[in-house]
Amino acid sequence: MSPYFTIDCKDVFLREYRNEDLDELHALTMQPEIHTFLPGWNVSKEQRADWLANYEIPGNHAFLEQVKEGLPVGDLRLRLGIIHKESGAFIGWCCTGPKEGLPQPNREVMYAISKDHRGKGYTSQAVGGLTNYLFEHAGVEALNAIALPYNICSIKVIQRCGFVYKGQIEIENDTYEHYTLNKR
Repeated sequence: MSPYFTIDCKDVFLREYRNEDLDELHALTMQPEIHTFLPGWNVSKEQRADWLANYEIPGNHAFLEQVKEGLPVGDLRLRLGIIHKESGAFIGWCCTGPKEGLPQPNREVMYAISKDHRGKGYTSQAVGGLTNYLFEHAGVEALNAIALPYNICSIKVIQRCGFVYKGQIEIENDTYEHYTLNKR
């Protein structure tokens, strides 16, 4: 059993970030298929290493400790790698946290997957696994998901995972398709 927090999904599992993920995570953020839709993610390797060690990993620990103690997660973030079960490769990420510009409750689910693993259902599995975890264990009652209107693949994942379309929303001078999912 892994000493790291994981969420089992069908063909992939979600695992909290580790320092050893730096190279794979950085390489993914440099794929044009990812940074076209997430431009702030393609930072230098040094910046990514700083964020990983000083914000993302400690933030995960704080989030998971709150859940363990049965306390509200508030504005804490959870950042998980999407790990391919068969190969063990870090193929993407699925994260949650507050998103400025979204209506309250403003907790968002966001994700990205390598160009080499698209169209296989892995992202939908990951989003479904994370949303179930948040609703069942983290006291979350509602989630948001947004996608740029031309990001058709992301919109399909959001819809496949049961999110309901709310309309367009403008955040930081960009227009997004806005979806929500409530705990059932």
